Formats: sequence, C-alpha cells, structure tokens
Amino acid sequence: MIEFWVIVTGLLVGITCGIAGVFLILRKMAMIADAISHTVLFGIVMAYILTQTLNGFWMLVGAALAGILTAYLVQLLHSSGIQEDAAIGVVFTSLFAAGVLLITLFAGNVHLDVEHVLMGEIAFVPWNQWSLLGITMPKAVWMLLFVLIINVTFLVLFFKEMKLATFDPVYAASIGLPIVFLHYAFMTSISFTTVAAFDSVGAILVVAMLIGPAATSYLISKTIKQMFIYSMLFGALAAVIGYYLAKLWDTSIAGMMAAAVGMLFMIVLIGQKLIERKRKAHMHKLEIT
Repeated sequence: MIEFWVIVTGLLVGITCGIAGVFLILRKMAMIADAISHTVLFGIVMAYILTQTLNGFWMLVGAALAGILTAYLVQLLHSSGIQEDAAIGVVFTSLFAAGVLLITLFAGNVHLDVEHVLMGEIAFVPWNQWSLLGITMPKAVWMLLFVLIINVTFLVLFFKEMKLATFDPVYAASIGLPIVFLHYAFMTSISFTTVAAFDSVGAILVVAMLIGPAATSYLISKTIKQMFIYSMLFGALAAVIGYYLAKLWDTSIAGMMAAAVGMLFMIVLIGQKLIERKRKAHMHKLEIT
C-alpha cells in the first residue's frame, strides 16, 4: 500500500505539473517557474509566522501570494527597463534569501527547513493521512487532487483566452481580454501547483515536472491540445520510470523522477533528429533519381 501511494503521488505531480507547464513553455516563461518554485518558501514561512500552523490551506494561500508577488515584481522591474532574466534573478534570490532568514529567525523549532522544501521526501507521503468525507488518503494526494482540479478548471474556463493572449497579446488586449488578470491568475495556479508538491517531492522535482514534460511534448506536438495530452503522459511516465529505477538502485525517488524527465526529453529529441535526418536523406535521394 505504501508503494501504491508513492506512485499515485508521483503520477499526480507529473499530470498536474504537465498541465501547468504547457503555457509556461509556450509563453517562454520557463525560468519564472524556477523562481516561483523557490520564492514560495517566503510565502510558506510568512503563512506559518502569521498563523502558527503548518495547515495545508494556509500554506497554499501563502504560496499563492508569494507567486503573485514574484510575478508582479518581475513585471515591475522588466517594465522599468531591466532585462527579464535579470529581473527574475534579482527577485528569485531576494525572496528566497528572505525566506531562509525568516526560517532561521522564527521557524527554527518546526519541521520546516530549506532542504525539506527543496528536496522533499516522497517515501514519507503515506504516513501523513487526511480524512475527508469518510475517505482517508495521504495529505499530499488530497492537496495535489485539489490543485489538479484548479488547473483543469482554469484551463477549461480560459483556454481560448490564454491561447490568444499567448500567441497574439496585442490583438487580445485590443479586443478587451483581461491580459493582466489572466497573467496573474496563471501565476497563482503555478504557485498552487508548486506548494502542493513541496511537502512530498520538493521544489526541484516540481521545476523538472513543470518544464521537462511540456518541453518534450513541444517537440512532437502539432496542436496545443496534443501538447497538453503528451505533457501529462510524459510527466506520468517519468514518475513511474523514476520510481522503479530508484527502487532498483536504492537512491532518491524524487531525484530519479527528475532524472527520468531529462532522460525522456533526450530520447525524444534524439529520436526526432534521427527521423528528420532520415527524411532529408530520403528526399535528397528522390531528387537525385
């Protein structure tokens, strides 16, 4: 049963992050995912300081606010003339450092530390149970299901608007689409996704799952809908492969899942290049004959 819940948690992380990561890749915002995955530490610590509890709901609220703050500060610095990558670097390091200092000063006596947030430990997921409506499941599974519902709902409600704002923001603004609202709502969903997984798999795997599956699906997809489907599949596949390789080699489960994300990306990339080379060679042969 322990193995079952660990695999389910990995699958939910892969699927949830796979959905959220598609528009990150399409909007060329992959690095801001890395920033948010670290700056949520600031929001989590602030939530603990204000509420004196590690309740999952307040962690989500704090992380969401930190994600919005990150996106707002990056946009503010970028609009003032600073390059976007530099703005992300400044905000990322400043808020993350503030979170580390706040942990040291005000949260040193609780189970909340930098290694816990960055690395997590998915093997401990089954031991922290929540009961809701008579159903008992690990806390991480409940939180990931909740965030998965949020991400799917956001996608269903705003798919056309997000697609238009992504590929033609000028036209989207000219017809009255709420570009700013969509941007910050999307950043909030990324924050929710990040903090829902930090307690079990850590921020490092979240970054890998947010970027890797979507980037892999981008290589082979012809439509956005295909990209969503492939991204979820690659995320889920990386979780399963990573778990069993970690079990085989007795190593970090989250680390091996992240490595599996990179491995799948390289396999698809190399396969695509080989197919493209073979196709060009065939076309050249036809031209000669």
